[in-house]
Amino acid sequence: MFKDLDLSNDILDAIDSMGYSDPTPVQEQSIPIILKGDDLMAFAQTGTGKTAAFLLPIVDILLDLKDDNKVKALIIAPTRELASQIDQQLQGMAYFTPINSLAIYGGGDGIDFSQEKKALENGTSIIIATPGRLMSHLKMGYVNLKELEFLVLDEADKMLDMGFLPDILSISKHMSGKQQNLMFSATMNSKIKSLARTLLHNPKEVSIAISKPAAGVIQVAYLVNDNEKTRLLKTLLTGKEDQKMIIFAGSKASVDIIARSLKDLKLDIKAFHSGFEQKNRETMMLDFRSGKVKVLVATDIVSRGIDIDDIDLIINFDVPRDAEDYVHRIGRTARAERSGLAITLINEKDIFRFQKIEKLIEKAVHKIPLPEGFPVGPEYKAQKPRYSNSSQKPKKFTKKKRS
Repeated sequence: MFKDLDLSNDILDAIDSMGYSDPTPVQEQSIPIILKGDDLMAFAQTGTGKTAAFLLPIVDILLDLKDDNKVKALIIAPTRELASQIDQQLQGMAYFTPINSLAIYGGGDGIDFSQEKKALENGTSIIIATPGRLMSHLKMGYVNLKELEFLVLDEADKMLDMGFLPDILSISKHMSGKQQNLMFSATMNSKIKSLARTLLHNPKEVSIAISKPAAGVIQVAYLVNDNEKTRLLKTLLTGKEDQKMIIFAGSKASVDIIARSLKDLKLDIKAFHSGFEQKNRETMMLDFRSGKVKVLVATDIVSRGIDIDDIDLIINFDVPRDAEDYVHRIGRTARAERSGLAITLINEKDIFRFQKIEKLIEKAVHKIPLPEGFPVGPEYKAQKPRYSNSSQKPKKFTKKKRS
């Protein structure tokens, strides 16, 4: 139980008010390490409670420190949505405390930037920021990170995939180096380990079921010809007006096309991707959270960090290029010990990708027969990698003869 983790009464009251009962494995293992003062490298996928695993002990420790109007904790996240999500969760946890926070990310206007500048200058307790936006403030010269007690890198693997390594290293140079460093990642690879060696000091390690879908997710797939995918999608959505779902597509253009193709259905549908203004995205996410919008057609921008417990259905209209992105996508459902359904549409060119997914999750996903009236789909057999054009094929090199 949380009361066994040596957290203060103020934090326990906040936990109780939020309806939490017992800590998840990543919380149970991480919180004592952070309270002890050690650096931490934690591997846990989204949906395992890792945000609370670092927020709870950070707030607990900051309560014992003197308020000197300095930024005491910096949490860096890869996307605006995740930064906002962390800030919302933090506000609930710190409700009974004097700890304050601000999320700093791009996409806003000049007024937002001025408010962020004021918060940084006045020393807001905890700053949650995306790397690019924080760099914009650091270049102006008024940000003091020398008094930091905590640096948290959340979804570190995603930040590296998005090319934020130079920004992260640059941001770290503005710190004293004495802060406690916490790094959370959904995957463990050489790039992550290299970053950990650079920033962390003798870190403790926690690893929780990397790249495995939640037990409550029922996974199925259809083998379908590419020109029949939209018709199949409409068939699958029929009668599901009351279900909350996310349909994942591989690009912004695909999201827009799919959303338009579904307009004749009696569903509350919104397209969601980085091409929309930040304020529009925030409004759409609030509408989705409240149930005003039932269906999001989205890119992988919402595959991580969106903490909504009542999503019933995930549909992968396009198989993701990265096998681990599949785990993150379907992890949007079956959260908080609920059950959920994940359906993937596999055309011929996606067979090899999906076989890589099955290898990663160590499970064969059940292939459902197509509904009556659909032509037979592609055969699911071992495939070699496909290349979309000749320039992507591996080049053959021949030894040059010595002259």
